[in-house]
Amino acid sequence: MSKGLVTVFGGSGFLGKHIVRALVKEGWRIRVPVRSPHTAQELKVIGNVGQVQLMQANIRFPESVARAVAGSDAVINLVALLFEEGKQSFEAVHVGGAESLALAAKEAGISNFVQVSAIGADIQSESDYARTKGAGEAAVRAAIPGADIMRPSILFGPEDDFFNRFAGLAQFAPALPLLGGGETKMQPVYVGDVAEAIAKVIGQGTSGKTYELGGPQSYSFKELMQFTLETIDRKRFLAPVPWFAANMMGFMGELSGYAPFVKPFLTRDQVKNLKVDNVVADDALGFSELGINLETIESIVPSYLGRFRKYGQFHEKRV
Repeated sequence: MSKGLVTVFGGSGFLGKHIVRALVKEGWRIRVPVRSPHTAQELKVIGNVGQVQLMQANIRFPESVARAVAGSDAVINLVALLFEEGKQSFEAVHVGGAESLALAAKEAGISNFVQVSAIGADIQSESDYARTKGAGEAAVRAAIPGADIMRPSILFGPEDDFFNRFAGLAQFAPALPLLGGGETKMQPVYVGDVAEAIAKVIGQGTSGKTYELGGPQSYSFKELMQFTLETIDRKRFLAPVPWFAANMMGFMGELSGYAPFVKPFLTRDQVKNLKVDNVVADDALGFSELGINLETIESIVPSYLGRFRKYGQFHEKRV
């Protein structure tokens, strides 16, 4: 028996694909609105025939958002940017898009709503990313007070943009940068655990709670770089980079982003974010309230970083 129809905005992304899988297991029908449906065809084979549907929509256009949520029993918003590009701005997507989606859900009589935000979301933040994430939370709650807010820390998993990025850099760079000395604390969380948490709150019906989702252990940025190098068995110098120099690196990264098909390695706004610890608050609701056992970076990350070792799966670790 189907539990109903849930619309997942951002369902074709890294976290989104895991959420779609988790919802399929729970027996939901899933609608995934994407700007270009032909780029997300792999989602259609995750469930039974017809269980996962694709449709064209853009969260920046209220008319397409209203069509996407029509007939749904629940809505999940995962749409987010790591950097701005053209009309895809933090303000337009994190705030305007979230508000548009929440208002459309309210108009359709939907109260089971999950807004995926991020640890550190704060309307007072110096970072535009974190500030607009906080403003997006407020806009959603103003429209749907019973919406649940999910704030994950750094996500890890086979397609992540953290461990893969730095392992790739270590293949050719003689050093890895420790921004601000590498002292910032992070609490990496397995993408599958976050997906399970979101599927669970949707299944039980949202109730206006905010969850902060971090992994079982926190690490300094330096410790994560050391772990990455040990996992791929490469020796690289860990170079402390003062914040003023990191800001210059961010500016250069933004300039590189103007080249066609090039994602900036770092932006000045990301540098602002890295100045603040990315860990779960002591008094926050989290995985324990949802009864989810967590995976560790030590048990998951080595399984997909093997391709960065000198001889891949045939690599013999140096002693």
